[in-house]
Amino acid sequence: MEHTYIGRQPIIGTDGELYAYEVLYRDKNKTSTISDGRYASASVISSILNKFGTRTLLGHHMAFVKIDRKFLMQDLIFSIPNEFFIFSILDDVEIDERVIERVEQLVDKGYKLAINDTVLDSKKIENLTPILSKLSFVKINFDKGVSVECESFITRIKANGTKIVATIIENSSEYDLAKKLGCELFQGYFFAEPRIIENAKLDSDRLSIIKLTDLLMRDTNIDEITLEFENNHAITVQLLQFINSGYFHFRNRISSIHHILMLMGRHPLAQWLMLMIYSKSVSKSKDNSPLMLMVKSRTELMQSLIKAVEPDVGSNTLGEAYFVGVLSLIDTLFGVELSRVLEHLHISDDVQNALLKDEGILGELYALVRDVEGFNTEAITIFATKHNLNHETIHDIMMHSIKEVNSFEDATALEE
Repeated sequence: MEHTYIGRQPIIGTDGELYAYEVLYRDKNKTSTISDGRYASASVISSILNKFGTRTLLGHHMAFVKIDRKFLMQDLIFSIPNEFFIFSILDDVEIDERVIERVEQLVDKGYKLAINDTVLDSKKIENLTPILSKLSFVKINFDKGVSVECESFITRIKANGTKIVATIIENSSEYDLAKKLGCELFQGYFFAEPRIIENAKLDSDRLSIIKLTDLLMRDTNIDEITLEFENNHAITVQLLQFINSGYFHFRNRISSIHHILMLMGRHPLAQWLMLMIYSKSVSKSKDNSPLMLMVKSRTELMQSLIKAVEPDVGSNTLGEAYFVGVLSLIDTLFGVELSRVLEHLHISDDVQNALLKDEGILGELYALVRDVEGFNTEAITIFATKHNLNHETIHDIMMHSIKEVNSFEDATALEE
């Protein structure tokens, strides 16, 4: 039986906020080469609409879906709801009269179109000229490099109101270059790469959260913990808002830190407190950041995967799996080396070795989580085979993570 995977990669704006997703298709034998583009596009769209649901997979955002010439020219395309999808036309499609006519028909009916992962040069611009004014987006592949003319091409494209998406951004230098050239949207893992600042210091707000977390993880008197929270009013208010957000299902509203400690216990509270570091109040961002949603996804994947690998896993190991996920991007948030942040936390050697060396079962799971994010289906299959997991189990875990992230995003979208 052939197993289909659906994955999504975030596309973010210059403000760091989530703008849209690219939704991808792979089966277990295909990592990057799709032999039948029509089937891949149809599979993605059908799965979103009929199997998973747009709300489950996309939340409140739209999806870029790659399409080839054959899919573009099928009249079936007009039956696809235009409010959910952005059709990203493959870079190698020849822009002839038939394609121009179809593009005009789609735009007239309210569809948004993009050119997928192109390299801007004179030849490419000449090919795209007949439809440039009709495109909502042009996606530029930074993995293939950018020409010296790229900036002038971008300026020309943006003059039509078209947004530029920089794709395959892997590090901060590529991100900075893309912004300098005038790109407005970004896709890749640059936000998962530490942006190290020379002589960087942990700011006081985040140090306070680390101190609170450390107190919770140690055998500290509950009154001392409560007092420390009371000395950090902004953090306390944010935590109470979050606990009462509806994501949790307590019978009565929570009114104090002491009450939270009694109901949740130290370790779960420490876990959620670390996750809160990424939230909008601390980051001072209007909306939840992709970084926080990515961390939430990692914690869900880590805990679900270890339950699948070790059905009798204990609560301590589950907690460690959570901390690997929640700490995995803390260096990105703070702008300092991960090892420096870990010095301030009382965590086990297993967690540290997983984060810094990919060692042990936690390290193996952490590596798998990164493979899931990178859509490395070959690595996913190898892991599943090694641990006697079927593809349905892995697929269900991935989908559960997406649902939980969407639910979390809704619950934490609190009014300022």
